[in-house]
Amino acid sequence: MKTDRFTLDGKVTIVTGGGQGIGKVVAGELADQGSDIVIFDLQDATEVANQIAEQHGVSAMALVCDVTDPDQVAKAIDQAADRMGTLDLLFNNAGICLHKPALECTPTDFTKVVDVNLNAIFFVAQAFARWLVAHNKQGNIVNTASMSATIVNIPQGQASYNSSKAGVAHLTKSLAVEWAPLGIRVNSISPGYINTEMTGNVREDWRQIWTDMIPFKRMGSPEELAGAVIYLLSDAATYTSGADLIIDGCFTVV
Repeated sequence: MKTDRFTLDGKVTIVTGGGQGIGKVVAGELADQGSDIVIFDLQDATEVANQIAEQHGVSAMALVCDVTDPDQVAKAIDQAADRMGTLDLLFNNAGICLHKPALECTPTDFTKVVDVNLNAIFFVAQAFARWLVAHNKQGNIVNTASMSATIVNIPQGQASYNSSKAGVAHLTKSLAVEWAPLGIRVNSISPGYINTEMTGNVREDWRQIWTDMIPFKRMGSPEELAGAVIYLLSDAATYTSGADLIIDGCFTVV
């Protein structure tokens, strides 16, 4: 009998930042592998959850949650578990980007980016892991870092984003080591330039420069990230933790 180690049947996955962009697309792909879905987003993503449920025949719900607020996160985790009956997986994806030269970046600018991109990743992972431990369960986490954790993007200035994502990559490794004895795997993906609402609003000349620098000569799509997330969350990756998978069309290779 053939076993599909990539299946997520019977699992419940939390997706942060699932109302749009990478989170929305990957949530749908996770549902296509059989996972029930809980979206955490600052905006009400109920319509997205309903679409996922209808298209993929799974249970899906959305909770409004400010992931930078640990109290809100802990309450949302409990609410999700109560509604779904359990929790298994986390795609810890919410993030923002600020294109602003470092000399012009205010303390508020920098702190906001770090709060969303790094602090919130920790708050959600911590609350999720605490729930797992309290319920004697194992589980898996995939954080969204970025190729910006490895290289410095040009021509735009985005020191706040780059440093926050470097923090995510190393936080992932730290949590992976700490939580290995608990049976909780923690990995990250590091996307390159991906066509989303975030990148679609930037200057066209920047987009052209980026495309020219990418060996694939195009930006990626959110769908092209989904396979990595599915692999890392699934039983196909039971010996993989602390890894950062760069998905960038060879951008960081050259």
